[in-house]
Amino acid sequence: MVKAAILGRKIGMDSVFDDQGNYLPVTVIEAGPCKVLQVKSKESDGYDAVRVAYLEKKESRTSKPQLGEFKKAGIAPHYFIREFRGLEGEFNVGDEIKADALNEGDTVHVSGHSKGRGFSGGMRRHGFAGAQITHGQSDRQRSPGAIGQASTPSRVFKGLRMAGHHGTERVTTKNLEIVKVLPEKNLVLIRGAVPGARNSLVEVRVAAQKSE
Repeated sequence: MVKAAILGRKIGMDSVFDDQGNYLPVTVIEAGPCKVLQVKSKESDGYDAVRVAYLEKKESRTSKPQLGEFKKAGIAPHYFIREFRGLEGEFNVGDEIKADALNEGDTVHVSGHSKGRGFSGGMRRHGFAGAQITHGQSDRQRSPGAIGQASTPSRVFKGLRMAGHHGTERVTTKNLEIVKVLPEKNLVLIRGAVPGARNSLVEVRVAAQKSE
């Protein structure tokens, strides 16, 4: 079971001091408000889940099929729709989920898409050490090294770490602590860094507590 979950936007990074005077780097997230678009159940859908919508938009920017779904639920069109399984509590279509669903001290998992780095070499993409500089290596410092095989099997193995497209992957950073919740501003301060660029969509889930 997931205690609580919400969609939001990554605003950026900041720093705060805790009660003991310790300096804490935090990520500021605008959490919600989200609207409940659909409530799924085992009887009708085979599993329990809640579909939520975030960030309102104009009807003119919404496709007709999606607009019909929003009108059926009786809520305005939104940019983002995500589904959370196993949420605790009772939900009804049209309910609003705000930042106060999260509490200070909660441990959360934050998911988002990492920043796009374009076409990157092996050193940046995979952390390769690079070649030695001495012995006449004038243009091989950032080379990944040889990729081919000998006469057997005479091919490059699939999945070999090489230069290529870097970033824009779904990443989840786990076990982060909520330092402060500002419900009047729909802001949540989470200790540490979370995936994504500024203003990118993030999913915040309260980590399930381990049973003793």
